[in-house]
Amino acid sequence: MEADMHLTHNAIALEPLLASTSNACGASLLFTGTVREHNEGRPVNGMRYTAHEPLAEKALAEICREAEQQFAVATCHIVHRLGELRLGDISVAIVVHSAHRAAAYEASRFAIEALKARVPIFKQEFYTDGDARYLDGQTLDAAL
Repeated sequence: MEADMHLTHNAIALEPLLASTSNACGASLLFTGTVREHNEGRPVNGMRYTAHEPLAEKALAEICREAEQQFAVATCHIVHRLGELRLGDISVAIVVHSAHRAAAYEASRFAIEALKARVPIFKQEFYTDGDARYLDGQTLDAAL
């Protein structure tokens, strides 16, 4: 199976990602990141994700290919949400299908860490006191 990766402005549907496995796979691992109510001691009431979409799509594809090759997993799928999200919304989903669980865990961990380090997706948090700020992370210059 070919790796599936993309950005979406819609809620992330988990069922199609989980169903994208084959009978050769004995392990399917789902990781989701959700909007939580606090960060660094500040109460959060939502956030906005933006991206340099062509570069982000390219980086997500590279990460999936690397995960599949390095950990010998059948497929790696990454979906990241863009736009405004509320508390509890899923911002990212990673699904890895493999013959064995150890490879699935390793590939999933690799994928989320690589995404955080390499993909030009920018997160702006909104706080309950009315303040907002972009968090430190990937810069566009690093992605070029």
